[in-house]
Amino acid sequence: MKPGESQRAPWIVGVSGASGTPYAAAVLRGLIEAGESVDLVVSRASRLTLLDETGISFRDAHWRDDLRAWLSLGADGKPGTFDVDTTDVRHWSAGDLAAGPSSGSYPARGMLIVPASTACVAGVALGLSKDLLQRAASVTLKEGRPLVVAVRETPLNGPTLRQLVALDEAGATVLPASPAFYAGATHIQHLVDFVAGRALDAVGVPHRLYRRWEGDLGGASGGGAGGGRGGGPRPA
Repeated sequence: MKPGESQRAPWIVGVSGASGTPYAAAVLRGLIEAGESVDLVVSRASRLTLLDETGISFRDAHWRDDLRAWLSLGADGKPGTFDVDTTDVRHWSAGDLAAGPSSGSYPARGMLIVPASTACVAGVALGLSKDLLQRAASVTLKEGRPLVVAVRETPLNGPTLRQLVALDEAGATVLPASPAFYAGATHIQHLVDFVAGRALDAVGVPHRLYRRWEGDLGGASGGGAGGGRGGGPRPA
């Protein structure tokens, strides 16, 4: 780094194999829209989910093209819904345990795992570090940085609930991917954006992804959901 240059300090976004790739896309768009740098880790299992849910094959050798195609999709699968600049996104292979985010000295701001499968929850809670996603999450916790775990599976059994409590006690924010309806959702994208917005709220990243509660009963009925940009045009 040259004198006078600021050090890049990204948010790490981990995508595990649970269903819910639109949530990950919305979080990524929200971070990019806020001007944040992003380091992306896509697990092996999540690539199968992404292929199943979107038809997009995420390839290491062509990750930027594949990422652009993914982030352009609306939650309803419509291509070209969003136009996203991925210039300040860096991708790390999930199998690269020597990658930057594997070390506490790497200057990351924190991490969001969206969506988080129960297998991912277990791996992070137990400190298994079986891949870069889990290792980066463990590093985030030990360094005292913000970690959001957006678990998206149901029902949850006893072992998973205990592991989520362990993550909470270790300093993580456990954020179930549970859309709310008080914001006046009229489209599947609004429900997805609500969860993504709450994840960004948890790490203090500003956004306009959903209508916030202001104490006015019935206020959501006066114009639909969403607050404006949200990383691209709102779907019709």
